Amino acid sequence: MVYLQISLTVLPEDRPAAAAIYSLYRAPFLAQAKGARSKELLVRDEDVQVLHGFDSVENAKAYLDSAVFNQDVVIALKPLLQNAPDIRIYATA
Repeated sequence: MVYLQISLTVLPEDRPAAAAIYSLYRAPFLAQAKGARSKELLVRDEDVQVLHGFDSVENAKAYLDSAVFNQDVVIALKPLLQNAPDIRIYATA
């Protein structure tokens, strides 16, 4: 399993809006992103994380270059972000 972790700094009052964006794009991600296995929203005191599961590193990287990610998700989240997202890809051993 490969995980694409995107950490977002979002003010507490904007977190419901960020969660709504997550909910809007969760089903299309799972149905359409090549190799998609899971998508979870993790809310912490310091940030909000979206953890995407993929079958390969290549498919995780391809999602970051996809139109749906760059033209839909990023555009929707941009007004809520306090700084640039921290994006990491992890492969399980």
